[in-house]
Amino acid sequence: MLWNSRKIHGYTIEADDGALGKIDDFLFEDANWTIRWLVVDAHHWLTNRKVLLPTVALGHLDPDQREFTVRLTKKQVADSPNIATDLPVSRQMESNIFDTYGWSPYWGNGYLTSGFCSMLAPALAPPTLAEHAFRDTENRDGDSHLRSVGQIVNYDIHARDGEIGHLSDVLISDADWSIGYLVVDTGTWWGGKKVLIPPRWVQRVDWIAAEISLNVDRAALQERPLYTSETVVDAGYERQIHQHSLKPAPETPSA
Repeated sequence: MLWNSRKIHGYTIEADDGALGKIDDFLFEDANWTIRWLVVDAHHWLTNRKVLLPTVALGHLDPDQREFTVRLTKKQVADSPNIATDLPVSRQMESNIFDTYGWSPYWGNGYLTSGFCSMLAPALAPPTLAEHAFRDTENRDGDSHLRSVGQIVNYDIHARDGEIGHLSDVLISDADWSIGYLVVDTGTWWGGKKVLIPPRWVQRVDWIAAEISLNVDRAALQERPLYTSETVVDAGYERQIHQHSLKPAPETPSA
């Protein structure tokens, strides 16, 4: 199933011994559009502090109660590194958090995820020497290419033949925490209608100019099934999407 990030935003995170806080943002890896961390506002018990929780820590999702369970204690979270989540999160920062919890990182061996109902037990073993060596190499690179979902919302979106609107939301898969679709609000170009675009159709993201470029033309986008906030993106709706599957326009030969 796919979940609007805006709907999950604000869900309570329940630890084994009480509420940790509320989901404030998501950090995703820009190379594969996969959510790696939840930013949790824990100010009600940790003064002026937000914490990062890896998606593997999440247990049951209860949409009726608007909460996730998490397989941690409040003390474990309080003892985790204090990270300024509004700044770039380096690989070193991520490593420090995984070291605190005694988990293998997602870029090494043994970090297992299977969606919102991830099983933690295999991942609780301390990192191996090989994983530490791999981690040391990654740490030298520094940048883990994590981006904020909250920050990319409202990025302008351009087709090959012109601007089409802006990003209004992303849909997150409950199978593997991947971003399944970008929700495009067409604004004045097409009367504010919304369509879903898979990340694989993104040709380029300009993080400085806040623009997303697609490798499709405007006309192809108008063939997509429309999307509204009431749309349930289930197997039937996805079949409609695939029936109107976008094909990237051929690359223009270089001179």
